[in-house]
Amino acid sequence: MLRIPCPYCGERDRTEFTYGGDARVQRPADTDHIRDKAWDDYLYFRDNPAGEHREYWQHSLGCRQWFTLVRNTVTNEVLKEAAANPGSGP
Repeated sequence: MLRIPCPYCGERDRTEFTYGGDARVQRPADTDHIRDKAWDDYLYFRDNPAGEHREYWQHSLGCRQWFTLVRNTVTNEVLKEAAANPGSGP
């Protein structure tokens, strides 16, 4: 079972959390002049890395705060967690 350390509430079962996606993906700055291929890549295509991966998670059944987590996708070992917006937590 995957246990996730919430930076505000402490370690909890994965079932209390919602995965928010790859935290490395950046929204294109100028969306009015972006090419269709670049927009498609941003919206629909993600890497599926084996190993260390930085992700967004929300403690949806707890404090409801968003945070980033660095996790090994092969072993589910949590390497680091941090508030997505430091100073905005409960």
